[in-house]
Amino acid sequence: MFTPKFNRKVKHYNTKEFAKERYDFLKQLIHEYTTTASHECRKQTLANLANFAYDPINYEFMKQLHLVDLFISELSNDNCDLVHFALSGICNISCDPESREYIICMNGVNRISELLLHKHEDIALNALTTLYYLFESKNVTIPQDIKRKVQQYAMSCNPRYKNLGSIFLDTYRLLEQ
Repeated sequence: MFTPKFNRKVKHYNTKEFAKERYDFLKQLIHEYTTTASHECRKQTLANLANFAYDPINYEFMKQLHLVDLFISELSNDNCDLVHFALSGICNISCDPESREYIICMNGVNRISELLLHKHEDIALNALTTLYYLFESKNVTIPQDIKRKVQQYAMSCNPRYKNLGSIFLDTYRLLEQ
């Protein structure tokens, strides 16, 4: 019987060791996004930035580079792909309490709530998910118009809308008690 041996040492990457490279790479992506004329390049770059917002290792770099401001500004873009990726980035980084508070202070709740019930399913779901994370803040009360829209999600025939809307309402009811 063959038993594999795993004698290789796994190299663990030290965050501090790669901090400068990570910061510079994010800065380069932002520069590329803001200077390119190519729609495809902008779309891909913003998607990459949104993916970086998923990793807590990047939060401090993103704050230094004001990436949340870029994401928020793109919410009013006419291109649905760019809105989707900007909203994905906000959703990802809103797990960070400091970023969450900043998004709220920058009128993020209102900007994002305008995207609830959007005709594009991914945008609509990202808007609801992002608001779910933003309302975890102790400083935010859920406005009635948002509650009504969330109730529409919960009553939807679309299982993705229905499940997310129901979870949102159940969580909010728990917070009310």
